[in-house]
Amino acid sequence: MATHGRQRPLRVLPYGMQIDFLGMQAFLAIAEHGSFQQAALHLNLSQTAVSHRIRKLEDSLGVMLVARTTRDVTLTDAGRALLPRVRSAMRELALSYETVRQHRSTAPKWLAFACLPTLAAQRISPVLRHFSSVYPELAIRVFDSSISEIAELVESGVAAFGVSITTPARPALAIEPFTEEPFMLACPAGHHLAQLASVTWDQLAGEPLIRISLSAGNSTTIDDALGERRLGLRWIYEAQHTAVALNFVEAGLGLTVAPALSMRASAGIVVKPLDQPRITRKLAIITRHGAVLTPPAATLRDLIVQTLTNSASAPPTTIPAPAPGHP
Repeated sequence: MATHGRQRPLRVLPYGMQIDFLGMQAFLAIAEHGSFQQAALHLNLSQTAVSHRIRKLEDSLGVMLVARTTRDVTLTDAGRALLPRVRSAMRELALSYETVRQHRSTAPKWLAFACLPTLAAQRISPVLRHFSSVYPELAIRVFDSSISEIAELVESGVAAFGVSITTPARPALAIEPFTEEPFMLACPAGHHLAQLASVTWDQLAGEPLIRISLSAGNSTTIDDALGERRLGLRWIYEAQHTAVALNFVEAGLGLTVAPALSMRASAGIVVKPLDQPRITRKLAIITRHGAVLTPPAATLRDLIVQTLTNSASAPPTTIPAPAPGHP
C-alpha cells in the first residue's frame, strides 16, 4: 500500500506512559475490516467514536497510522509497522483475559479479614479451625495489620471486616465495640510480685520494665491513663512486638505490660492483673457503612467476637513452668 498524507514527526513515548488500548483496538479493527464503517459495526460503536479513538491514538504517538481518502482507507508506513505488534499484543491480551477468567471459575473462594497481629497470633487459630469445619470450601486470608492498615483494607473492600480497637471513626467505616481487654503484667515466675494476687502500678516503681512500642498505640494508652505517675516507672528496654518483650521477661531482663489477649503460654511467666488504675482497651469490629456481610463472613465475625469476649472476661493469670522431664 502506498503511503498517503503528511507524516507527523515521530516521538519517543515516555517511560510509564499510559497505553491507549481503546485506540489500539480501533486501529486493529480498521486495518482488518478496511473501513471506518465496518470497524464501527465490529466494535458496536459509531463512526465518529472510532474516528475519535484513532485520532487520539495518532496524537499520542505523534505519527499518522491511517491515511483517509474519499475512496478508501490505507495504512501509512508507521501503521503497517505497528500492525503486527498490535495484533500480537491483542491476541496475548485475549489469552490472558481467558486465563484469568478460567482461574476465577476454578480457584478457591477466598474470605479475607484483617486483625491486629497480637490477636491473630494468639487467639484466632481455634476459631479458624472451627470455621473451616463449617465452610470447608472457603479459603481464608488473614491480614495481620496495624490499626491504620486494617481501616484501609476494610474501607477499600479488600477485607470483609476488621478486628481492631476503637479509634476515631472514618466516615466510610462503622466501628462496633464488643469487649474491653485489660492490660496485665507479665513477670518471671520467681519474681516477688508473682506471689501477689494482683499488682498496683505504684508497686512497679523502680522495677526494670520493658516497653512495647506497638503501632496500636498501647504505650500511649498507658501513659495517658497514668498521667504524672508514669514518671515513676523505669523503662529500660523497648521492643516492637509483644513476643519479643515476653522473651525478655522469660530471660529475666524485666517486667512488661501488655493487653491480656496478647499473652502467650510460656514456661516460667506469671501474668497478674494490674490495678489502681485498671487500664483497658476496647476491641471492635470494623466494617464499611452499609455493607452486608455474606453468611460465611458474618459467621466468622460472630465466632471471633464470642471467642475474644470469653477470653477477655477470663484473662490468663499464671503460666506455669513445665513439669520435670517435659519440654
